[in-house]
Amino acid sequence: PNNEEGHKRLQAKLKSLLRQIEGMEHIIPLQRFLGQRIPLAGVAHQNGTIRFGNDPKTSALDANCKAHEVDNLYVVDASFFPSSGAVNPALTIIANALRVGDHLLQRLK
Repeated sequence: PNNEEGHKRLQAKLKSLLRQIEGMEHIIPLQRFLGQRIPLAGVAHQNGTIRFGNDPKTSALDANCKAHEVDNLYVVDASFFPSSGAVNPALTIIANALRVGDHLLQRLK
């Protein structure tokens, strides 16, 4: 919900680009995909289910993705994101997992 404006801008840009490709309507009908809501189960990277932050009242994980209430529980998948972005989050997920891994190495020293 907090990225609705950006989503609408991207959708309008995609429609504009697709309309410039001759014959595109026959390949991928715009009404099949654009403007439709995908159910959560249809999303490849569910996120926002275990948010991170400094306040245990509003988040389950700290800045290092460690559970506030469980000392040795870390979450390094997409669930720490507060919401879904406009692009595939795979590289950001990997980068965050590496960052948390470095934190764990320091913690074990």
